[in-house]
Amino acid sequence: MNIAIWLFVVLLVVAVLLGAVIGFFAARKWFKKYLEKNPPVNEQMIREMMRQMGRTPSEKQVRQILSSMNQYK
Repeated sequence: MNIAIWLFVVLLVVAVLLGAVIGFFAARKWFKKYLEKNPPVNEQMIREMMRQMGRTPSEKQVRQILSSMNQYK
């Protein structure tokens, strides 16, 4: 009876570790795929957003916004 309990505990620990490893790689693959579809904000996106708001941004404004966004990453 005692051996059965230890076997169950060992199998449970192995299953949890295996699940964690598989989960890590699955999440990594999903996140890479997500970043390909939705890339991080770049200068061109900032310019386009400002144009949609009715403003024509200068290069200095674009770089200020980009640096302030990168500061919070």
